[in-house]
Amino acid sequence: MSNIDKNHLPQHVAIIMDGNGRWAKNKNLPRTAGHNQGVKVAKKIVKAAVDLGIKNLTLYIFSTENWKRTQEEVGFLMNLIDAHLTKEIKFYQENGIKLHHIGDLDALPSKIQNDIKEAINETKDFNNMNLNMAINYGGRDEIIRGIKKIINQNISEKEINEENFSSFLDMPESPDVDLMIRTGGELRLSNYLLWHLSYAEQIFCDTLWPDYTEEDFYSHIQDFQNRHRRFGAEK
Repeated sequence: MSNIDKNHLPQHVAIIMDGNGRWAKNKNLPRTAGHNQGVKVAKKIVKAAVDLGIKNLTLYIFSTENWKRTQEEVGFLMNLIDAHLTKEIKFYQENGIKLHHIGDLDALPSKIQNDIKEAINETKDFNNMNLNMAINYGGRDEIIRGIKKIINQNISEKEINEENFSSFLDMPESPDVDLMIRTGGELRLSNYLLWHLSYAEQIFCDTLWPDYTEEDFYSHIQDFQNRHRRFGAEK
């Protein structure tokens, strides 16, 4: 952490927390054990990010495609999200973290919807970091929902540009992603933040999410700081 340039931090980090199931399988444990461990790691990384000074962090918690998993696993994940939102509000308050939700809220179970809304309300006045919780989120779905908002508000074609289109998406308070990290060894975006990742630096690592550490996170921030970003220009 001491080797990181605090004046050159990514303003927005997004993480695909992949590998919970494989971690559990490697240890001859049920997949649920991997998800339990994954939640513990997520809390550590959130704490590391806020301590470092990262202002925006987005975590891929449950995708629109995850409904295809077994009913048992989906039910466990919903209960895990419910328990975390209920028990960890104090953690977010103590660290000055403002919670946001991205994704299709209306399609979630009513109990989860209420928990999310309550968590957002109880952290709305904090400004150390925006934490975007991607729950029932899909990049294509986000863009389609944004287009529907534009149609419903009768906004003309001439009024639409890249800047104001972002305001109809799920996280208008956060800038575009600077750094995307995916654990678990897979080399794809999996329908994650398709609009927001346009010029993001991307890091894919083989470490399974339950084994990911604060030191891994700091190393990836340093990797970002060593890259030269041109945004399409010749420099």
